[in-house]
Formats: sequence, structure tokens, C-alpha cells
Amino acid sequence: MSTKPGMDSALRDKIIAQPDVILEDRDLMRALIVANERMMGANIIDLRGIAMERLEARLDRLEDTHRSVIAAAYDNLAGTNQVHRAILRMLDPTEFEVFLRDLGGPVAEILRVDAIRLVLESVQHDQDPVVERLGDVLRVAQPGFVADYLSAGRDAPQRQVTLRQMQEGSAAIYGDKAGWIRSEACLRLDFGAGRLPGMLVMGAEDPHQFNPSQGVDLLAFFAGVFERSMRRWLS
Repeated sequence: MSTKPGMDSALRDKIIAQPDVILEDRDLMRALIVANERMMGANIIDLRGIAMERLEARLDRLEDTHRSVIAAAYDNLAGTNQVHRAILRMLDPTEFEVFLRDLGGPVAEILRVDAIRLVLESVQHDQDPVVERLGDVLRVAQPGFVADYLSAGRDAPQRQVTLRQMQEGSAAIYGDKAGWIRSEACLRLDFGAGRLPGMLVMGAEDPHQFNPSQGVDLLAFFAGVFERSMRRWLS
């Protein structure tokens, strides 16, 4: 009559001394449960095993949620730091032309967007030398342009921040870069009583960088700071 080989005494002593090693190893515990079910036979239902499987599934879901929450928190913190750095850079210049050049250069790089355009409505049609020099960043449009651009022909209430995806950007905004713009953030600007509105547009080649389902709190904050900076320049 054959007998099953016994467990190695050294391994047995180690398990008795450190049982947590097995309890904390999910694969080992699962193997023990399967072995226990085989010993009990197919006609016996192991309620403890079923309960453990459900607890493991619930733990997996909780871990996934935990990782998602942590990832979202890190993304939010990174976005906040990004906007703060862009604002500090935006407040550095003491001349308007430098302010606009930085907007299209270092500020755009910090925000990781491919193009930034400032749209100012004006009733004057004369070509200003400043506009000619800063044509890559500054756009001057007819009154009503901002509202028409934000609504895109739809009768809908205007928000301070509009995020959207597109097949390509507007040539009136992006010029020769319009063909590869796939998403944009439009920030409506209020320069105060008696002044026409403006708009700050951030364009990205990545179609997923801006979409309507994203939060807009940080961009709204950026728009508020930008409005106050522009009021200082316009006065």
C-alpha cells in the first residue's frame, strides 16, 4: 500500500513560523482552495470558497478604482502646476508685444498646445503695424465674430470655456496651421464695460487633448487671469 510523500520538515517549519507568507499570496490561497474543493468532491458546495471568490472580485474592483482615483489626482495636480507656470510666465513681460510673443511661444509650450491665438474684435479696418508684426498670435475681427465662432451656427448659450474636436481648424484663426488642428479650447474674454469681447483660442494637433467631457475649471481660471492682464494693457 502506497502512501503520499510527506511535506519537507524544513518547509513545514517555515510555513508554521510565517503563515502570513501564504495568506498574503493570492495565487497560493487560490491553489489551496482548489485543492480543498477537489478533496470534498463535486457534490459538495463550498460556500466559503464562493464567498472568497466574491471578495477577491470586489477587492480587484476596489484596487482598480483606487488606481483610477490616484491617477486622476496626479493628472489634476500636474494640470494645476502647468497652468500656474503659464500664468507666471504670462505676467513677466512689461511690454505688450513681448507679452503676445511669449503667449505664442513659452506660454504655449508650457501648456503643451500647438497654437495660441488672441482674437480681438474691433470696428477699425486699418491695418495696424502691431497686428502685422504679431500676426502669428493676434487676430483682429469684426464685431460679433467671437459669438459666431463660439456658437458655430447653433442657437445655444455661450460659456466662458468651450472645448471641442474638429476635422480641421479655422483658417481665419490658425492661418496655415489650420489643416492639422484637431481640437481646441476657446476662452471667451470680457475686457470690461464699453469694450468689445475677445477670445483666446488654444489649438492642438491631438484630437483628444480637448473634448467637451473634460473639466474646465483650470482653463476658466486661466481665462480670468488673462482678462485682467489684458485690461491692464488696453487701459
